[in-house]
Amino acid sequence: MAQAPQRGGGGGNDRNRRDNNRNGPVADGPDSDIVEKLVHINRVAATVKGGRRFSFAALMVVGDGKGRVGFGHGKAREVPEAIRKATEEAKKTMIRVPLRENRTLHHDGNGRWGAGKIMMRAAPPGTGVIAGGPMRAVLETLGVHDVVAKSTGSSNPYNMIRATFEALKVQSSPRQVASKRGKKVSDLMGRRNDGASAPVEAEAVES
Repeated sequence: MAQAPQRGGGGGNDRNRRDNNRNGPVADGPDSDIVEKLVHINRVAATVKGGRRFSFAALMVVGDGKGRVGFGHGKAREVPEAIRKATEEAKKTMIRVPLRENRTLHHDGNGRWGAGKIMMRAAPPGTGVIAGGPMRAVLETLGVHDVVAKSTGSSNPYNMIRATFEALKVQSSPRQVASKRGKKVSDLMGRRNDGASAPVEAEAVES
């Protein structure tokens, strides 16, 4: 006995296609390429009438690896909630830092916050990220591949992070310096003996 044809023609296939599209890859959102790093977590105790109440404080650094980075601090009764709060704050306070050749800083810089003091220097290709602790987390999430950094002050992670951001905020590219001084980028660029361009934007910033 012949089987009766199904009603609706290709309705079943259309439904399957809709289900596959629903479960398939979703378009990348604004936070799809954000890298999150936990820098420090601390247990905090508050003395109350019934004893001591414990909570956790988390310090997070986030960045897109393309010149944007931010940090945040979160506090909660549980570790996951503290990390979530810190991550949300870090995403709201992200800053953009100009990078040379998308791998290193344009010029050397120093930063200070409280007792925390750091210094950073641009480095040639292949150097890598020579930095430790919180500074390394910031530079890696920022997208820096070649840099030499040193902490010369307090080892407190909060002070080190803020000092690092103070140094990054004053970074300037030749285009930014030329725009401020009303000149062309070529006027701020020197020529070495081998014919390669030698940026002198650090001198332009000081003058």
